[in-house]
Amino acid sequence: MGRYTKIHLTGAIIAAALMASAGASPAFAADLTLRYDRPAQDWESQALPIGNGRIGAMLFGSLPQDRVQFNEISLWTGNEDVMGAYQAFGNLYINLPGHDLASVTEYSRELDLSRGIAAMGYRKDGVTYRREYLASHPAQVLVVHLSADKPGAYTGEIELADMHNAPTTVEGNRMTSSGVLTLEMARQAARRGRGGQAAPPPLPAAGGTDTMHYESQAIVLNDGGSLSVSGDKIAFRGCDALTILLGAGTSYVMDYEKKFQGEHPHKRLTAQMNAASTMSFQQLRDEHIKDYLSLFARVELDLGATSSQRRALTTDQRMKVYAEKGDDPGLEAMLFQFGRYLLMSCSRDRLPANLQGLWNDRNNPPWNADYHTNINIQMNYWPAEPANLSECHVPLFDLVRALMVPFQKATAAQFPAPDGKPMRGWTVRTSHNIFGNMSYVWNMGGNAWYAQHFWEHYAFTLDRKFLSDVAYPVMKEACEFWQDHLKVLEDGRLAIPNGWSPEHGPRDVDGVTYDQMMVWDLFTNTIEAADILGTDGEFRDTVAAMRQKLVGPKIGCWGQLQEWMEDIDDPNDRHRHTSHLFGVFPGRQISVTQTPELAKAARVSLEARGSSGDSRRQWAWAWRCALWARLRQGERAHEMVRGLFTYNTLTNLLGNHPPMQMDGNWGITAAICETLMQSHTGQIDLLPALPSAWPSGSVKGLCARGGFELDIRWKNGKLAGVTVRSTGGQTCRLRCADKVAGVTLSAGESCLLDGALNRL
Repeated sequence: MGRYTKIHLTGAIIAAALMASAGASPAFAADLTLRYDRPAQDWESQALPIGNGRIGAMLFGSLPQDRVQFNEISLWTGNEDVMGAYQAFGNLYINLPGHDLASVTEYSRELDLSRGIAAMGYRKDGVTYRREYLASHPAQVLVVHLSADKPGAYTGEIELADMHNAPTTVEGNRMTSSGVLTLEMARQAARRGRGGQAAPPPLPAAGGTDTMHYESQAIVLNDGGSLSVSGDKIAFRGCDALTILLGAGTSYVMDYEKKFQGEHPHKRLTAQMNAASTMSFQQLRDEHIKDYLSLFARVELDLGATSSQRRALTTDQRMKVYAEKGDDPGLEAMLFQFGRYLLMSCSRDRLPANLQGLWNDRNNPPWNADYHTNINIQMNYWPAEPANLSECHVPLFDLVRALMVPFQKATAAQFPAPDGKPMRGWTVRTSHNIFGNMSYVWNMGGNAWYAQHFWEHYAFTLDRKFLSDVAYPVMKEACEFWQDHLKVLEDGRLAIPNGWSPEHGPRDVDGVTYDQMMVWDLFTNTIEAADILGTDGEFRDTVAAMRQKLVGPKIGCWGQLQEWMEDIDDPNDRHRHTSHLFGVFPGRQISVTQTPELAKAARVSLEARGSSGDSRRQWAWAWRCALWARLRQGERAHEMVRGLFTYNTLTNLLGNHPPMQMDGNWGITAAICETLMQSHTGQIDLLPALPSAWPSGSVKGLCARGGFELDIRWKNGKLAGVTVRSTGGQTCRLRCADKVAGVTLSAGESCLLDGALNRL
């Protein structure tokens, strides 16, 4: 059981896990493998990611030196007063002299999303070599396994290299590297600027202010042959197979009272490594697959058949053909599942996914690889609930709650309390680190956007304890900030003062639509939460009265949804941001069915912005895909999928922001969910924006608000049937085109309906 959400494992999921652990892939695994015929040369565009939520690696599959570049999600410089940056941890190198690419045949490299395992293989001198790589969540280690079909085929060296020049020591079959990060390192990184690769800083001098201790360990286990110490490396000779365990940890704890500093990771890391070393590779792999499929196998997506000729291509070749010709629904389904894979890989039980997930090969990464509150961190988590990965949402809640005190302190310092009253509530700047330090401009409505995620987790799961103990207190404090800081206009309406519409246009102006919509969303969610909990009646009524007075969305002189309170929108504006359309998605203030005139104006604004904006950012395609889906424009939504693939997706399916950034990967997964099902208006809309490119297909396991899980089938562009399962025992209203049906189910019950929504 997760901390807030129960995990429901259906018989199908368990069966899939057992089948996979036995060595077979489940039936839906077809077309879920990224394949290449060359080693990766470039970290950003070619290496393949694996991760267990806390630690991860980028894999190169190189010859004669394989590189496993690894990270741990809490390795940061900085503190509550200094931003610092997310840091690269280290590299594991596997040296195999003589195994150069020119001397091998049948080289292949792959990432199997159906099992969460990467692999590479080749033939040399009549011997078939194979490597497998996985990130085990149960064992909390990365695992590399080298095998061959001939005994004694492996001779070479293993080395562990720290990215901050900490020394590596070797004892027996274990390598250890320990270091410490200091505030001076953070200041040096800040002086170097936001981006660019710099040389690793020197080891800290005595007397520096420690901010974090860290350690990595690698254990080499051999079948046959021998191991020996070779300086700071481990040499192996004549081995039949090798299993390499790699672990990493830091002293970070998510606790403000402890200044986010806990014990040195050595003891904890050593225990994890020792436990993993008692297991065979087969045991580690089987345990990993069973755990992995308990999440991944919840959702299956079939968007239609791709030709066998196209599927026979390597992924990079397949993407090139797709950019020219399109017509590859299997590749589009793979991108959807890749987003789910990435979220599972970097958001479980620890910190939430940052701008780069958890993967990073720089000590001064772009934008510090921090948490951006004006779209990016939120987009990371858009697919968590609808794509049936609710547990992966939890690290975001944990971090926001852990940073509440520094957020409150910074808010109090920036915004004076009204009329000498005690300061209430909190808000955020545009970016922050894992200690609560914030930078760049104030994104005042960002507190409402963060709070939306807390509410959405409840709306999908109906976890009442989470709502009462976790979500509602956060939402209430955000409301209290706005109760004290909304500006009363001359006509009595309420406006957010001194706002902006990221990331363009006038600044420090009142009543910006982006801000107004987020606060409307916060007030609406808080009112509903208070009603559900039966608490804070007077407070609830006050918030409701304030919501009524908020400056609302307006239609401008050329039919557009105004971005600002004044009608100053430029019809030639092609900016990448569409912040004033928050109320369409991810909000619920504007919809085709409930506010058709505003929805029409939102469409005018979206049309005017062009395809993806002035810089073709990866996340812009994803947001616009979701917006078009909410406006029920399936063809336009699919154009955004095509655009993302064509302009901003690298050959390893990661997003080219530029530089590499992963919010678009998660955003497009959520957007595809919106084309197939929507549940934000109080009913469940089936196939609301199905594009003609997906005429027949199916999806299993999508989640809807109200505690429902659905399997949907369609043929020739029309609904063929739907299965509805209830986790909370609620009544839902299903709609598809002009057909409507009400379904009442007890908790755990399911029902099947045909294409006309008749119950079978």
